Amino acid sequence: MSLRETGVRVLRVEARALSALADRLGEEFDRAVRLILEAPGRVVLTGMGKSGLVARKIAATLASTGTPSLFLHPAEAIHGDLGMIVRGDVVIALSHSGETAEIVALLETIRRLGASIVALTGQPRSTLGREADVLLDTSVEEEGCPLGLAPMASTAAAMAIGDALAAALMVAKGFGEEDFARLHPGGKLGRKLARVRQMMHTGDALPRVAPEATMREVVVEMSRGRLGCTTVVRQDGKLAGIITDGDLRRLLERDPDPLARRAGDVMTPEPVTIGPDALASAALRIMEDRKITQLPVVEADGTLLGIIQIHDLWGTQLF
Repeated sequence: MSLRETGVRVLRVEARALSALADRLGEEFDRAVRLILEAPGRVVLTGMGKSGLVARKIAATLASTGTPSLFLHPAEAIHGDLGMIVRGDVVIALSHSGETAEIVALLETIRRLGASIVALTGQPRSTLGREADVLLDTSVEEEGCPLGLAPMASTAAAMAIGDALAAALMVAKGFGEEDFARLHPGGKLGRKLARVRQMMHTGDALPRVAPEATMREVVVEMSRGRLGCTTVVRQDGKLAGIITDGDLRRLLERDPDPLARRAGDVMTPEPVTIGPDALASAALRIMEDRKITQLPVVEADGTLLGIIQIHDLWGTQLF
């Protein structure tokens, strides 16, 4: 078998395992989700070896999607870390064999602490399977390993069940984009979920003129702001319109005496705007859909707060 054929075989074995897992997902899955939803405590993931690595990933996914979760190393647990489990918690224990000594040794104590147990195991009749409140069967017909020894398809199955639980809990809780944004303030996700108010130009960086401003004043303000536009703002601070580089070009093409005009004559009145608490990704979509490069940011009553430019958003790699 060639190297590529080996790789293809592993992927197909794992794909079949996940397909079979989806086909047998049933009432026990619903029970697991309800148990977590109704639990007054957190979700504690535990597992040894490769199962432990999968458990860490599931804990991280749950925590990042609105379900407070943590990982407990089973070997450390019996040396004092059991204090991380409190009454009302749900313990999700991973063991493909269901007989991992460190996991089995914890079961009685977990019960005494008042926590519930959800088992992810490939052996439903194992000790872990029998002792669990809810059993999620992650058994596979074969592993991807050429020797049939290293866990591959089985760990993929366990990880997929963890993702399925996280997704179901998100739906059940109504966990949406706004909630996700609060939990991901950093990195690329944080930039994608940043608020408009975090990225808009304000204060001295916000070009603005009065409707009565001369076109000479408009050009000077646009040059100073370097945003390719200026806002036109009434005396009460509310947005009257916007003048862009394109508006200036069109004015020069049609008007024999463009400098005789005032800002209010040239501006685009009632331009498209966005609120300060909208997602930056929403601002980018609006600008791309409308084929505009600047978007004034206003309060609900029309008071101008700032302006956001498409180049600012492209630079943050929102997509």
